[in-house]
Amino acid sequence: MPVIDITLLPGYGSETETRLVQRVALATRSVIAAPAAGTTVYVKHASTYQRDNRVMTQGGGPLPEASGLVRAFLGLMQDRDLAGAARFLAPGFEMYFPGAAPMQRLEQLVEWGRGRYQRVGKTYARFDESWGDGVTVVYCSGTLDGVWLDGSAFEGIRFIDRFEIAEGLIRRQDVWNDLAESMPGR
Repeated sequence: MPVIDITLLPGYGSETETRLVQRVALATRSVIAAPAAGTTVYVKHASTYQRDNRVMTQGGGPLPEASGLVRAFLGLMQDRDLAGAARFLAPGFEMYFPGAAPMQRLEQLVEWGRGRYQRVGKTYARFDESWGDGVTVVYCSGTLDGVWLDGSAFEGIRFIDRFEIAEGLIRRQDVWNDLAESMPGR
């Protein structure tokens, strides 16, 4: 069974260390056929080390938890706090929605949605993360509810959103849903 030893410099809180050991355990079990109960990950602490002829006494800062960042962004979008939501976006941000040209500004999305519905909200079933070199991909899925332009209500419409997070900011959003197939008159 795998035993993984992580050595950290000072400056990381217990929440960051907890996230780190949980994710290292998951990554390990994606490569080695080991049960969770047989995978041990622990953290040791070092006060200093030297690299490239420089003495280091503190590590880099922790990144925000990507799923929480996406959830906060989507909450601000649902509340139409576009200025608040924009603080989560990386320079060069792009978003792709079904039937729409690529958009770079949140105001474009709101304007595009005005021709489709009066209001839309999300009920989340799950958030999943995958990690690459310098990017975290977050998938959230669930159902949409809201009010069509004619005033009739809708609910239970499937959606999946995919977000790319780099350096703690959202750089891309891709959206898939069954909204167009459920619109009145289809």
